[in-house]
Amino acid sequence: MPPTHLSAPAVTYNDVVAAQARIAGHVGNTPCLHSQTLSQITGAKVYLKFENLQFTSSFKERGALNKLSLLPKQQRDKGVIAVSAGNHAQGVAYHAQRLGVPAVIVMPRFSPMVKIERTRGFGAEVVLSGDTFDDAKSEAARLAISRALTMVHPYDDVDVIAGQGTIALEVLQQQPDIDCLCVAIGGGGLISGIAVAARALKPSIDIVGVQTDQFPSMYAAFKGVDMPSANATLAEGIAVKHPGDLTVQIVRKLVDDVVLVSEGDIEQAIVMLLEIEKTVVEGAGATGLAAVLRHRERFVGRRVCVILCGGNIDPMVLADIIERGMVRAGRLARIRVHTRDVPGELARAATLIGQAGANIEEVEHQRAFTTLPVQNAELEFVLQTRGPDHIEEVLRVLHAAGLYATTHPY
Repeated sequence: MPPTHLSAPAVTYNDVVAAQARIAGHVGNTPCLHSQTLSQITGAKVYLKFENLQFTSSFKERGALNKLSLLPKQQRDKGVIAVSAGNHAQGVAYHAQRLGVPAVIVMPRFSPMVKIERTRGFGAEVVLSGDTFDDAKSEAARLAISRALTMVHPYDDVDVIAGQGTIALEVLQQQPDIDCLCVAIGGGGLISGIAVAARALKPSIDIVGVQTDQFPSMYAAFKGVDMPSANATLAEGIAVKHPGDLTVQIVRKLVDDVVLVSEGDIEQAIVMLLEIEKTVVEGAGATGLAAVLRHRERFVGRRVCVILCGGNIDPMVLADIIERGMVRAGRLARIRVHTRDVPGELARAATLIGQAGANIEEVEHQRAFTTLPVQNAELEFVLQTRGPDHIEEVLRVLHAAGLYATTHPY
């Protein structure tokens, strides 16, 4: 669906320019760099905007600071409240603390612990409520009224959107030849601000939004279809069941396309960014690259800027993703070997695997829980390998020694 330019959006280019001046010196002007390796892999000329290098590891502090800076003194003195799965929470908490504004943050109960603890570390009062962003939003609305707090909305707010749009000003100043922007969408604040600014500076630019297929709310609104949301996603930062009223209007007017990616696509993108670019991103931060990988034909030959919008990922989750990524790449494999149940057979199999150049990470020796005949055993090895070809080489060595061996799903 091409963008329609029927009327001016509620947020203007001048609002974004004013926001840039307002937050200058307090929010990082992050690098936007070309990735030669990712460009070779995708067929597009890929640039990465490293918003994960902000102090709170997310773009969210741009909009939060712009909003807080515009509040009258009376509202600042009473305090603010925000609802967030984590990144908006940190942006509001950090800049509220810096400005001396009391802050209450409502977060879903299962938000990543790293985001909860960092938010508390910025001096905010954290309230955990509900299982999803929308559950937390209801509690935040109740508290805002009962405690006379000013709501700092994470996306459906003119000042917040204008703050997020400053990313586009930086991108097009740093890399003016970029002709496509690939942007994650949750509630739509980031892509709305970027679209307003980028469309004004470069009307022909292609703006593509990305959502996980687990939470396709903006995709559904953009395409005019009904699609249910799931209960959880690796990209919890964009797990929004209902996008903003204002952001939907802006996206429909100014965004060229919205595409979906799977959870597996996001995992793959996280691992690639870590391994190739040596940068850590969370699920939401990886969706842009996931889209370029998944929808290669949509981006091939383009000069694409991918916004790495956040880097707040739980270390344990990251460890799981790395391990799963190694499995998909064939660098971590599980094989089963059948042997006679006599002394020395485990050592023989292990020696053969070592001679083939694989490293044994785990081994299990099973006699009882197997369908093999009595006096036979099943050995299960988890191996570190160089890839699929190396796994086949290990199997050939074992077969040549007279051992039955096969790969086993991880």
